[in-house]
Amino acid sequence: MYASKLKPYLYLGLFYGIVSMILRIIFIFHPITTVNFGIWESLKILIIGGLSDVFVFILASSILALYFLFLSDSKYRKPFGYFIFGLFVLAFIYTAFVPGNIFKQYGGSFPEVAMIFIGLKTLLFGLMLFLPTKRTGIRNILYFITLFLYVLLIIFNAVSEYFFWNEFGVRYNFIAADYLFYTNEVIGNIMESYPVVPLFSAILTLALLVTWFIYKKTKKELLSLPNITQKIVLVASIIILCGLSLMMIPQLSKIQTKNTFAEEIQANGFPKFYHAFTQNELDYFQFYPTMNQEKAEQRFLQQFQPPTLSRNIAPENPEIRKNVVLISVESLSAEFLEHYGSTKKIMPFLDSLAEKSLMFTNLYATGNRTVRGLEALTLCIPPTAGESLVKRENNKNKFSTGSVFKEKGYHVKFLYGGYSYFDNMEDFYKGNGYEIVDRNNFKPEEITFANVWGVSDEDMAKKAVMEMNNDSKSGKPFFHHWMTVSNHRPFTYPEGRIDIPGTAKSRDGGVKYTDYALRQFFKMAKKQNWYKNTVFIIIADHCASSAGKTELPMDKYRIPGIVFSEGFIEPQKFEKTMSQIDVMPTVLGLLNFKYQSKFLGQDVFTEHFQPKAYIATYQDLGLIKDNHLTIISPTKKIKQYSLSLQKSDLPSAFKLYYDEIPVKNIQQNLVEDCVSTYQSVSYWLKENKLNK
Repeated sequence: MYASKLKPYLYLGLFYGIVSMILRIIFIFHPITTVNFGIWESLKILIIGGLSDVFVFILASSILALYFLFLSDSKYRKPFGYFIFGLFVLAFIYTAFVPGNIFKQYGGSFPEVAMIFIGLKTLLFGLMLFLPTKRTGIRNILYFITLFLYVLLIIFNAVSEYFFWNEFGVRYNFIAADYLFYTNEVIGNIMESYPVVPLFSAILTLALLVTWFIYKKTKKELLSLPNITQKIVLVASIIILCGLSLMMIPQLSKIQTKNTFAEEIQANGFPKFYHAFTQNELDYFQFYPTMNQEKAEQRFLQQFQPPTLSRNIAPENPEIRKNVVLISVESLSAEFLEHYGSTKKIMPFLDSLAEKSLMFTNLYATGNRTVRGLEALTLCIPPTAGESLVKRENNKNKFSTGSVFKEKGYHVKFLYGGYSYFDNMEDFYKGNGYEIVDRNNFKPEEITFANVWGVSDEDMAKKAVMEMNNDSKSGKPFFHHWMTVSNHRPFTYPEGRIDIPGTAKSRDGGVKYTDYALRQFFKMAKKQNWYKNTVFIIIADHCASSAGKTELPMDKYRIPGIVFSEGFIEPQKFEKTMSQIDVMPTVLGLLNFKYQSKFLGQDVFTEHFQPKAYIATYQDLGLIKDNHLTIISPTKKIKQYSLSLQKSDLPSAFKLYYDEIPVKNIQQNLVEDCVSTYQSVSYWLKENKLNK
């Protein structure tokens, strides 16, 4: 009797296990998985992953157990059934018609959701109470719907994880959690990037077929509902099994392998998503290696003159009050440029402009998200554990690039072709004194093409020139930071601009169109009277992808960066290792700006500059210095790799690929440099010492 009642769990669990195993096999052989697994390592991945799936399914099946727990005919007997029905009716009246009820106090759509849920429960209970001959049929329909929702979630999650892996080479992380908050952009991106109708049709068809199979095999179990003894056994079993699962899932996730791909593949997406959703900021002092705070600050600040957090920058030469235009380009990997070995010729304009500019050839982004790039270019601080400061609550009134220009009397603006509420950009930039110009500021006639991420870069370029013209008329200089959008999936753009059609929806097309839009911007800018009095910085926010063999693959953080100003900036190549956070202090140095600085990046042309770069994910924090990559991670882990350039015909300044070789005898001085950096920044942010 007990065994027969387990059939729904067994069929659903078996289906979930098969789908999860197929997904892992696909990940093992996926092109983005740049590691070859042996037979035994593959078996280990599948076995550990399978165990994780069992415990995750046990937790998920607790909802099904609750469903069976409340199946009963006795609750419909008179007068008990009428009493329950009356309570349901009163609850519905309360949620639907009583102003200021407890649900409405939560605001948003919560009251409507509560009203619909209670209304459906009231309707279904009433049908089963007053139509006893139809009770079995109604119960079967509800059982089918319950099974369908389980099956649909299993299939939909597998498809989602596949596309997420296809994009990022990892299981769910912070990015997936973010997608829940920005549904308009994300759903729009999916609609424009993938064949949604055939895809969802296939998902629904498969879900219906599998559900029907499980339903036919198990529906007879509803003919004899569980008695009170069976329900007690059910509750006790699910409590014990869920407790065991909650203990085992974290333990299985701690099993380490030789590379991050194996760890990601053997993991389960649901716990990864839950962790990402609940932990958007990591407490450095709880999870990472630490040292004496005073020693950490002294060690980090020794790179500056004077070695203090707040420093007086006072060049001998007079200040040069030129306009400054900072263009951060979406997902612009160094490998897209011919300088770095690309043969596709998808960035002809930027390649040509680089030859007329100051080019930073060995420049690294701090992270792999747009908000990380914006944080680095705006605040000039190393990344910190968890989310970018742009998306945190305490993100306002910081010492920033914009605050320096504003104190000099500049117009300060952030330009973005999409809606700047996305990724919390509007809140961040307004909170730090920037004026926002985004899609809300466009008139209909100013938009020739747009997709879910915003107006095309071409349209934004025209708008940017208009804004710069308006600001220049005031007689005050301007600092404008423009964030591009077109080099982003779905990679759609106006037809007829480049030789790759927008309908191809290819990364190469997105890159080449962005290059075209930049060319158009400079054509328009060159005709304006402010052009020759302007410094232009073009730099990537991050690379196009971040997946690799190690936690922090070097080539996935290498970005192009150039500074161009006709008649002012002499063309040259700066070949030392530098960080995204060094770019704006260097530009301010070129302008001989005098200011009180709290920037944690350096002017690379000062004599005390130390070649280095900071690169990070949301939890792995890295320092590139002295031909080594040092990484600190949660649970106080420390790893170090020696860096060896791979052979290439390119000049050494443009070689992209390194062999990252694990170091057995870790260089402790580099570990202390790494720890002192991230500990100091975390402490200063926590204590608001990086505020204006």
